[in-house]
Amino acid sequence: MTMMYKKLGIIAGGGCLPRLLIEHCRKIGRDYFVLAIENNADKAVFSPDIPHQWVRIGQAGTGFKLFAEQGVEEVVMIGTIHRPSLADLVPDLRTATFFAKIGLKSLGDDGILRALIKEIESENMRVVAIQDVMPELLVKSGILTKHKPDKQAKADIERGIEAARTIGKLDIGQSVVVQQGLVLGVEGIEGTDELIKRCGAYQRKGVGGVLVKLRKPQQDMRIDLPTIGTRTIENIYAAGLRGVAVHAGNALIVDEPEVLKLADKYGLFVIGIEP
Repeated sequence: MTMMYKKLGIIAGGGCLPRLLIEHCRKIGRDYFVLAIENNADKAVFSPDIPHQWVRIGQAGTGFKLFAEQGVEEVVMIGTIHRPSLADLVPDLRTATFFAKIGLKSLGDDGILRALIKEIESENMRVVAIQDVMPELLVKSGILTKHKPDKQAKADIERGIEAARTIGKLDIGQSVVVQQGLVLGVEGIEGTDELIKRCGAYQRKGVGGVLVKLRKPQQDMRIDLPTIGTRTIENIYAAGLRGVAVHAGNALIVDEPEVLKLADKYGLFVIGIEP
């Protein structure tokens, strides 16, 4: 029954997670309304029968007003957001006030997102995590595939954990690629997919490297959790890496059965780690 659920506001970026969340809401009969972020959310997802409105990143104030008009009580921020252009950031009055209030000190990704959560919750809406709505997306602990990391891969994972923690503390990125003890690359503005492709060209002879993906130590569990999906596996295979280690209970795996099936097909490992 719909009465069991509070109306959900979905702030939708790119990737397939917004679509999965919309399908989930429809399946359980939960009312929802979507703010689709221009130049990020997938236009193909938003057919006329899906209650939604397109907004620029700079229109947070407009978005708050729409959510209030729609009777939204809980909000989820989900999907990838590319670094905005200046045109995207031209603010409405509410957003300009918001940026003036938080100042330059919060201009790291996590700082802005944490400030945005506070702003949303000041409007009597509660920000929840995607895993609160769809707990099945969380990565489980342990080896999830038929293939297991060998001794060298385990050592590379340990090295990757050290490096990922370091860049995470600095709010730089979540992912690193390590091969035979050498850090081939760390994730910056380009995102995980581009990191994997870049590092494929840097690999030395011998056994391939591994991708390690961790939640940043200071990261709020409600926003921008590390995520892998079938595209991650395709990119890992194409780059000649041997597998991926993901933060168990602190990261998301989209369409887990397909991800693991694909990894098994390619002879790759997927492991949920608790660093």
